[in-house]
Amino acid sequence: MEVFHLNILNISLVLLSAYIGGALIRKIGYPAILGELLIGIILGPSLLGVIESTESIKVLAEIGIILLMVYIGMEIEFHDLKKASWPGLLAALGGFLVPFALGYYAIVWTGGTPISGLFVAIAIGVTSLATKSRILIDLKLLNTRIAYVLMAGALISDVLALVIFSGITNFAESSSLNLTNLLMIGGKIILFFGITISIGLFVLPRVGSYLSRSGLKNSTAYFTLILIVTFGYCELAELAGMHSILGAFMAGLFLKDKLFSKTISKELNKAFYDVSIGFMAPVFFVSAGFFVDITVFQTDLGLLLLITGLAVVGKIVGTALFYMPSGNGWREGITIGTGMNGRGAVEIIIAEIGLKMGIIDQTIFSILVFMAIFTTLTVPVLLNWTTKWLRKRNELVYMEQRDGVLFLGVNSLSLLMAKYLAPHKPVTMVDNNRTHVTKAREQGFNCILGNALNKETQDELSMEHIHTFIGLTTNSQVNLLAGQMSKDSYLVPNVHVAIVQQEAKAGAELLKRFEASLLFASHPRLAKWFMDIGNDKTEEIKTPVVKEMVCEKWVEQHVKDLNHTLPILVQNPQGKVRTFASGDIMEEGETVIMLQKKG
Repeated sequence: MEVFHLNILNISLVLLSAYIGGALIRKIGYPAILGELLIGIILGPSLLGVIESTESIKVLAEIGIILLMVYIGMEIEFHDLKKASWPGLLAALGGFLVPFALGYYAIVWTGGTPISGLFVAIAIGVTSLATKSRILIDLKLLNTRIAYVLMAGALISDVLALVIFSGITNFAESSSLNLTNLLMIGGKIILFFGITISIGLFVLPRVGSYLSRSGLKNSTAYFTLILIVTFGYCELAELAGMHSILGAFMAGLFLKDKLFSKTISKELNKAFYDVSIGFMAPVFFVSAGFFVDITVFQTDLGLLLLITGLAVVGKIVGTALFYMPSGNGWREGITIGTGMNGRGAVEIIIAEIGLKMGIIDQTIFSILVFMAIFTTLTVPVLLNWTTKWLRKRNELVYMEQRDGVLFLGVNSLSLLMAKYLAPHKPVTMVDNNRTHVTKAREQGFNCILGNALNKETQDELSMEHIHTFIGLTTNSQVNLLAGQMSKDSYLVPNVHVAIVQQEAKAGAELLKRFEASLLFASHPRLAKWFMDIGNDKTEEIKTPVVKEMVCEKWVEQHVKDLNHTLPILVQNPQGKVRTFASGDIMEEGETVIMLQKKG
């Protein structure tokens, strides 16, 4: 028996390189996996050979694939599809089927086998879910029809790719393909989906309710339950003759927030994100770079250019052609096609599985990895060009205009800030304390009684009209969770969250994750400020901004004691007011509105 040796130094090098690669690539607006892949290629056996491909790395990478697919499943929100269901479906079908067909025939035409052609076709047809986040924010497209269609298209495309992949792996492992075998394969696939969906819809919610009623508060036990469900689904997939990643993906679809209590769900989401995205997945993507053969640029440059070209043209043209029946115009279809042109996690996972199964060779795998990198690099450039094109023609369609401000938490500070903002923008407040709600209504504000994390309350808040979310309670976790939900589920452009000092480090990581800002660009003692404002122990002062400066830098230079002075708002020369938050750049001539203790 081969001795399994855990090379700690090598694993540490993989994690360090993954962090560096991901951090560098994120700085220029691309998903971290591109940096992890590139650093794996550079430092791995294919180039510098600094990092080895050991058995321990392979094991961690295998687990990383499963956990990553669970996370991808957990990230999919089906109500997002309703926002642009018909146009999104058309964009997904065109953006998947056309490059799928082109990729298949390109491989067969160049001498490849039909089954390898199908694997390449799936990899080319996939759309990365990363297209819905950072790039849309940077290009200020979150409130456009393009953003909603891109989200729906990416979700449908990945689900479609995994379903087709499940069938292909079954065919690939069959010794012969006759009518009986085809019926057996089809029956196993239908049975797998029937069992997993039934368990997800009827069994898991009952288990979650039972555990909530039992009073179990141990998040470790819940985390173990998630892993048991995940591996159970993976085993079902294997029994059905499909790869375990499909089981992991199906498990993720049903392991949602509503399965457990909100407190437990918050802990589990953070823990699962840290383990999967922070640890296991980077190991997988760095190790995927180990299998890339950079000599393809010398030996198979023509095929690399052909596959990449077909991937780009097929995605953009296919999306535009299929999008025309939506009635939204072929130019918008081209723009959406450029946004869907990026590839990512699912494509790399499928390609590596094909390599390990012997369906594709190292050359094709390397070409698919470089294709994923090159096509993803085109997204911000091409999407920027095409959206400018639409703007010049006045064809960039915005969804319902967002101009509202939503305060989570009614207290003396939020009421004060709301008074400044209300003359310029419609202000809504939400709190689950009836007395606080009554007080806000008495002061003339629209205030909703309810839990901001509940779907019913969110519908009542009309989140689609909210431009700025302000999480201002003393519970940092609630602020963060509601802020993330506002950004991810409702595409609220500006999210500002208050975080207490004790949770500053963890909170900062979460803010980066969903592109939110730290309210007040600091960590004040909120409870004390609420009390002092309510007892009339504070006064408002205004300080001019003498030169352009980011808010957090201004705090460093002008606020010596956050217990005595607190910047809350910024006012421009025209009198319009906005919140004082990290990342905001104040210009010369603007004014900072601060609270200061009396005496």
